Amino acid sequence: MDDKQIAEIRRFNRAFARWLGLFDEHYSKTDYSPAESRLFYELAAAGHTNGANLARSMGVDPAYLSRMLQKFVAEGLVAVSPSISDRRRNQLALTPDGDRAAASVAAAADGAIADLITPLPETERRELVSAMQTIARILDREDSGASIILRPHRIGDVAHVVARQAQLYAGEFGWDGSYEALAAEIGGKFLQDFDPATEGCWIAERDGKIIGSVFVVDAGQGVAQLRLLYVEPEARGLGVGKLLVDQVVRHARDKRYAKIRLWTQASLVAARKLYANAGFTLTESKPHHSFGKDLIGEYWELKL
Repeated sequence: MDDKQIAEIRRFNRAFARWLGLFDEHYSKTDYSPAESRLFYELAAAGHTNGANLARSMGVDPAYLSRMLQKFVAEGLVAVSPSISDRRRNQLALTPDGDRAAASVAAAADGAIADLITPLPETERRELVSAMQTIARILDREDSGASIILRPHRIGDVAHVVARQAQLYAGEFGWDGSYEALAAEIGGKFLQDFDPATEGCWIAERDGKIIGSVFVVDAGQGVAQLRLLYVEPEARGLGVGKLLVDQVVRHARDKRYAKIRLWTQASLVAARKLYANAGFTLTESKPHHSFGKDLIGEYWELKL
């Protein structure tokens, strides 16, 4: 690298720092610092996570992060639960109050961006976004920029989905083998009775690796049932869950179903947020003991 390239990068860094100052002005209109606002973003994107993952993704000192988390917990913005897979760590997720606070911070950030780029012509806005995408692609080695694709299931996919869901729910929530038995039953019935005219399974892939899936089956009387939605931990925050849920909604509308119904658990915070954001409403909730745990089962519906 020559001196001119170094000088240009340093010039960009100075300008970038000045632009960040504009964002700080918008954050000052909220009750949270820029660092706390970034924490909201990471928690909302991850759904469930832990302190170690947050520190790594944010690039901050773990002790500093711990102080911010303690504040959020004290204010009722973050819920903490023991990690089944690693007793040394806790699972973290935004509470409903945390979701609302995160939305207010996101609105402030959106306002800052709008103020910055609205005066620009559309051609310059597109050029700006393209340049930012190029910088991220070149410098962020953890994100290859590979596209996410949805495809129909192939031989072996359903068994893979059943195994991964069972492993993830056991590791993250301590569910026992009875969940694997239920998922295997659901997957087996889907394969035996599959009607491509009314039903579907979509596999999310990135770089040839399965990172999520969802099923929809005909439950009769004009009802489509969403089943076995999951997203791999490393793909959470990339919009995979939304892609999968949106695909089910499009399919159900195309096939002229009257509504979509699903069953989930109150503890699956990230999934519940996806359903709520897609327009589903909670219609029934009751406690039960399944998969070796005391749970609260929930039925959600979306009228089409």
